[in-house]
Amino acid sequence: MGTDSKENLLLEQPVAYVASEDPQGPTEKYHGESALLRLAELAEEFDAEQVAADARSVAERISEGRFYVACIGQFKRGKSSVLNALVGDSILPTGVVPVTAVPTIVRYGRRAAARVRFEAGEWTDIPVKTVDEYVSEEKNPENAKHVAALEIFVPSPLLATGMCFVDTPGLGSVFTGNTAATQAFIPHIDAALVVIGADPPLAGEELLLVEAVARHVQDLIIALNKADRTTDAERSAAMAFARRQLEKRLQHPVEPFFEISAAEQLEHRGTGREWGKLVASLNQLVEGSGRRLIRAACDRGLERISEQLRAIITEEREALRRPIEDSERRIAVMKETIADAERSMRELAYLFMAEQHHLSDMFVDRHKAFLSRVMPEAGKEFEVVLQSIPGWLGPSYRRRTFREAQELARRHVLPWLKPEHEEGEKEYRRIALRFVGMANEFLKKLANAGIPELARMPHALDPEKGFRVCSEFTFLELIDLAQPASPVRWLADLILGLVEARRVIKNDARRFLTRLLEYNSTRVQSDILNRVQESRARLETEIRKLLHQVSRIAEQALARAKKVREEGAPAVQTALQRLDSLEEEVRTLGVH
Repeated sequence: MGTDSKENLLLEQPVAYVASEDPQGPTEKYHGESALLRLAELAEEFDAEQVAADARSVAERISEGRFYVACIGQFKRGKSSVLNALVGDSILPTGVVPVTAVPTIVRYGRRAAARVRFEAGEWTDIPVKTVDEYVSEEKNPENAKHVAALEIFVPSPLLATGMCFVDTPGLGSVFTGNTAATQAFIPHIDAALVVIGADPPLAGEELLLVEAVARHVQDLIIALNKADRTTDAERSAAMAFARRQLEKRLQHPVEPFFEISAAEQLEHRGTGREWGKLVASLNQLVEGSGRRLIRAACDRGLERISEQLRAIITEEREALRRPIEDSERRIAVMKETIADAERSMRELAYLFMAEQHHLSDMFVDRHKAFLSRVMPEAGKEFEVVLQSIPGWLGPSYRRRTFREAQELARRHVLPWLKPEHEEGEKEYRRIALRFVGMANEFLKKLANAGIPELARMPHALDPEKGFRVCSEFTFLELIDLAQPASPVRWLADLILGLVEARRVIKNDARRFLTRLLEYNSTRVQSDILNRVQESRARLETEIRKLLHQVSRIAEQALARAKKVREEGAPAVQTALQRLDSLEEEVRTLGVH
């Protein structure tokens, strides 16, 4: 950032955190912040830049008294609309397709402002109206622009004392590639606003995410959005179902639970429903739990970062103590293990290809079954529609019949998209499990090689993770066929209309409906099979990256050990004493 940008940013800082009135409050805040900054300094000494950046980021939000309330839920629940209504301004992009590509933090500022930081860069101020260029799925698909963070500042009284909202990428069978961004943000969540709907009230992926979040936080607020679009009976059934599922999964009562409509609130209409109760609950969270949430965030950060540093220090010490030849032999074994993993992946790739062929055959059968069921249904529905279309002039009649065919095909194909994606993702998980299992076995072997940091890495690859890329399916309306530009065709339609001989147009429309159903249903399955193939490639890349990263600590430690040993035994002893001292300091800093 330039000087002017930095000066402007100072105007956007939230009200400073006020420590609790008990005597320990200010001490805890100071110790936590200073401990994190010290851990960052130590991480930089060991060239652990990512660890240092993490420590400084946590220290910054502890200093400013910020805690994160993440808005989570399935795509099309209206999460962005809920947050817009809560802050009283339409700052977050919304739409009928998944729009949030990266987690977006909404925090307090004296005036509306925004800033973005890319994976390799510093914060840069941007106009608020351009936020969608960086966070929307349409303009930044799968975070292709490599946005590391985006913050929006708003003068909302609700956020004035440190609470920040986080708009997370939505879950769902269409854009499940984006769920990785949401999953990665879980360790930073302090509380959660879970937005659900009535149809369905709670999807399986939502339930899994809520369960994962609940392992990190204890404050959950559940809101059933779009309550204005459902009947009393539908809302009651949805609320009861969601409550049963959540309480069964979390093993404790779930409260609070609210029925809301963000659209009504933004448009200043309707009864308000339980919107006031939702706002009151969030205010109560700030007043009653804000300090606790900030301290908990600090504690989690200290524990996570100190553990990473202790692992690095342990490896540094062992590299100094053991003979250089043993360290080199150990690293060679690690590299050979990684090479074995690479060979195993290549062998598994052939098996994966065979599984993909089997999957393709399965979807061909499912496609045939779909068409054999849908074609007669759609044909009957279309005949009813054709009877209801008034006797307009030929060109108008063609446009109307073809438009009705498009809508009818869309109504049949799009609902089929979800179960097909779910089936595809289930099969992908099944065949990817062998890759994940193989990789985790090699990680265990590497962990047994003696690097403490690797002890937790067998869990780094989740066998339950689904597709790693988003869907690219869009319903094609075949407009060039629906609205031919030929003057001859237009004149022929006009003549047919004048003589009331529209049978030709009806037959064209029927063939058009058939083509729409066949073409779009085929594209659904092509999209799924492409996602399977691309997800497999992404999975292989993740495995390779993880396997090659695990030897980095050992290699860096060995390089430093060689340099110290060149200076003689006294230098080695001094270095060991310093590592012991640093380890004790890190352990002390991590206890909060």
